[in-house]
Amino acid sequence: MSAPLEPARAWLAAQIKSRVIGADAEDKGAEIFGAPGPRWFGDDSPIQRVHGDASMFIGGLRALLLQSLHPLAMAGVAQHSDYRADPWGRLQRTAEFVATTTFGPIDRAEQAIAVVKRVHTRVVGVASDGRSYSANDPHLLHWVHIVEIDSFLSAYQRYGQQPLTPAEADRYVSDAALVARKLGVIDPPTTRAALRSHLQSFRPELRSTREARDAARFLLIEPPLPLAARPAYLALSAAAVALLPFWTRWPLRVPLLPIGERLVIGPSGAAVTNVIRWCMRPDNDATTTRTVS
Repeated sequence: MSAPLEPARAWLAAQIKSRVIGADAEDKGAEIFGAPGPRWFGDDSPIQRVHGDASMFIGGLRALLLQSLHPLAMAGVAQHSDYRADPWGRLQRTAEFVATTTFGPIDRAEQAIAVVKRVHTRVVGVASDGRSYSANDPHLLHWVHIVEIDSFLSAYQRYGQQPLTPAEADRYVSDAALVARKLGVIDPPTTRAALRSHLQSFRPELRSTREARDAARFLLIEPPLPLAARPAYLALSAAAVALLPFWTRWPLRVPLLPIGERLVIGPSGAAVTNVIRWCMRPDNDATTTRTVS
């Protein structure tokens, strides 16, 4: 790497870490990646490749948008989450959970899952349509899981450094099912074909709600970012929208622009992802190279 570019790389890396990981990024990285003990997944596993890639930024945004279309899942977010007041805190907690369960020792991964399950016991209520919900409901956990895995995998296959083969993609879904079962998901998919089938089975439950449209507007139009960071974020969010199934566009009130998505949004998303990957490259900082979102 050219020495004149090092200050810019260091500044960008610090900005990414402070928002995605938090002020104590170095300590968290050491606790997760440097702690001794057996892991659920090996260094060559597809799940570590996917969850350690910069494409997770795009996959994470896609997952949030798609998850919002389930009224009960979105009601829990709207009524119990501080995503508007503290979006970076929510992102950091999610990133730490994904990193811990993917890369951390088994005992730490089990602790992280136990914490999430305890927090979920408090996320209960009644949605605007009068139905009750619980974040520990296996059915809602199933929805959140399959959307995340489908989004992470879709983003990696489009923007990742080395796309997975069909067999590796199946292994990724199977590896992710281990964590899902620990969280309380019953019979999660273990192949990509099953993942598609499970997603399709939820279609009748999905609909546009005011909470979902508000969340999409916040994520895509009103993110709490300085002006200097807006262009890069716009490229990431546009790439996330371009990966959404076409049937989600109207419910979320986001445009469908096939030609622009192919000619402009795709290349710009790839360019920003490559910049993030460059900032967080392994030879710069071994404890924070994984850029989970």
